[in-house]
Amino acid sequence: MPWFDSFDAAAGRFAGMEILYDEPMALHTTFRIGGPAKRMARPRSTEEAAALLTLAEAEGWPVLTLGNGSNLLAADSGLDALVIHSGRLDALERTGERTIRAGAGVSLARLASFAQREGLGGLEFAHGIPGSLGGAVCMNAGAYGGEMRQVVQSVTAWFPGEGLRRLSGDELAFGYRHSVFSGRRGAALEAELTLAERDREEIQAQMAELDRRRREKQPLEFPSAGSTFQRPQGHFAGALIEQCGLKGARVGGAQVSEKHAGFLINTGGATCADVLGLIAHVQQVVQEQTGVALEPEVKMVP
Repeated sequence: MPWFDSFDAAAGRFAGMEILYDEPMALHTTFRIGGPAKRMARPRSTEEAAALLTLAEAEGWPVLTLGNGSNLLAADSGLDALVIHSGRLDALERTGERTIRAGAGVSLARLASFAQREGLGGLEFAHGIPGSLGGAVCMNAGAYGGEMRQVVQSVTAWFPGEGLRRLSGDELAFGYRHSVFSGRRGAALEAELTLAERDREEIQAQMAELDRRRREKQPLEFPSAGSTFQRPQGHFAGALIEQCGLKGARVGGAQVSEKHAGFLINTGGATCADVLGLIAHVQQVVQEQTGVALEPEVKMVP
């Protein structure tokens, strides 16, 4: 029996949970690229998500957990897997004098704006990052000198063979674009953040300034996955790519942004194959001309 027939037979255990069939991944990634996912489920709570993940593990269903899709490149042929979308894990509340609890599906923009209204600073850097909290925790997202590890106090997560766990401190193993979730199956479902009391107008002014800098320097008018490559030690990927004369280089509908060479953009109709071809071209030229090996930051979904 195909895995999706098994899933359909078991879906009644989750009455009321939204299930989408052959849902285009292009609708759920900021690159606007990707073929249909065989099944997509949108659990309504941390407990429902954990129960679904546990059942998927027991039944051997292929699974991808998905947030805003802001760091993903999905295959043109689609995804033969159950995509568990965190969009409805959107609970958000202040839980203490300086603490906030939020679900994995809460966007970073909404989270930072909520903190600002509460007079809590520390998330200003995250306001313009086009991702959700779950993905940001997993990759220790950061910008303008800020990183998630500076504010994340604990994470409620699901792991195979373990179920729900609460992790904090060194257990989260935060590093540059790295966490305990890197390279292993598991899903961040909820997080508690510790912030600092700060004047609301100061927070708003800083977020506005960072947003202005983003608009000036980044090609926000085109679909992309943000910075395509990790920062090589001692260098900046965008500067190396520009130095090699690659601004504007194209493969099909994919292009190295002329505004910021660290971004590969979808100029319209780009395919996953286009982006992969352009990534490979950039890597080859930069390696040949500078000796630096660029590693993609964007995650490939087969």
